[in-house]
Amino acid sequence: MTVHVKIVVGLAFALALAGCAGPTHDLLNRKTVSAPASDIAASHEIFVATTRQQATKDPRQVFDGDRSLTTSYARVDVTVPKIHQVGAIERAKGSADSNPAKQFTATDVVHYGDAQQFAKAVGADISMRGDRALVFVHGFNNGFDDGIYRITQIAHDTKYPGTPVLFSWASSAKATGYIYDKDSANAARDDLEATLRMLARTRVKSIDIIAHSMGTWLTMEALRQLAITGDRDLGGKLGYVILASPDIDVDVFKKQMIRYGKPDKPFAILLSGDDRALKLSSFISGDKPRVGDYGNAADLASYGVVVVDLTKTKGGDGGLNHAKFADNPVLVQLLGDRLRTPAALRADEPQGAGLENIGQGLGKAVGSVAEVVITTPFKVLTIATGGE
Repeated sequence: MTVHVKIVVGLAFALALAGCAGPTHDLLNRKTVSAPASDIAASHEIFVATTRQQATKDPRQVFDGDRSLTTSYARVDVTVPKIHQVGAIERAKGSADSNPAKQFTATDVVHYGDAQQFAKAVGADISMRGDRALVFVHGFNNGFDDGIYRITQIAHDTKYPGTPVLFSWASSAKATGYIYDKDSANAARDDLEATLRMLARTRVKSIDIIAHSMGTWLTMEALRQLAITGDRDLGGKLGYVILASPDIDVDVFKKQMIRYGKPDKPFAILLSGDDRALKLSSFISGDKPRVGDYGNAADLASYGVVVVDLTKTKGGDGGLNHAKFADNPVLVQLLGDRLRTPAALRADEPQGAGLENIGQGLGKAVGSVAEVVITTPFKVLTIATGGE
């Protein structure tokens, strides 16, 4: 066995143990577990559009890894415990019931009969919360529960001032399911496009998108489809686009961006040269570099995007370094600082403007970030945020 193959086998084993997901995918408790209101930090209503089948073998999963040819809609209510630490997702072990005083807990699920019912419900929530929506598209090896908990954590930790919407495509939630997941992402392109259009027909003023890992491929394909129809900005309602650890072939991404065109709103790529999960993806894909660990930030920035290099920051996913954007406390706060100002108010700024002033000193308090390098089409910025 060659050294290269040994490394890849080791990465595959690490993914199987840690991965982007947990060992089980139960979302609902078997029985209600009560906790004092004083132990609960917040409750979040997560709206869901999904191409997964509804779970029948294990209803606790709500939706499983099988594909559906149609989109289903739901809302999941999730509580966050007072003991929650920024960047963490506190979960019950195995298939144990969640304790709301100690872990993220899904307390209720509402299923909508069709797109019209969902649009009415999510539209009302958007109007109530401030006319903004945050769409999160999860990555490879994620169960339905993983996406629910991750968008809850992001919305909570960034203090996002709007409605969180999870687009959950049919990942098998298995480390060995890479090809299945890629096909599932491809199959969901029209569904994501339709979901974004649905949101744009509400009174929403800004639709922000955060996509992770393989979900960035799905997102770019949906944006490309919108561009082909002449509505790439959703009638001016598209806000921030943030692609975290993109699992996209670099050449394919360039072609996608050529078709999409240079963005009018802030469009960021978060990458890391030590992303071990993407090393495995690169191997599976014939040793072709992925955008998420690409070493030439200036090359990517020439397509009109901001490239944020997180290589010198720490991750919290067991050494895979594949989810730094959400599990590194300082980076989460940096992300929140940006998201709280609507993208439309930053559209006239040069890409990356103001970023050099964000987060100064935060690293000294948290001790988890050393340096972030930001490459724009015009210049390179280095944010020294303290750290060890």
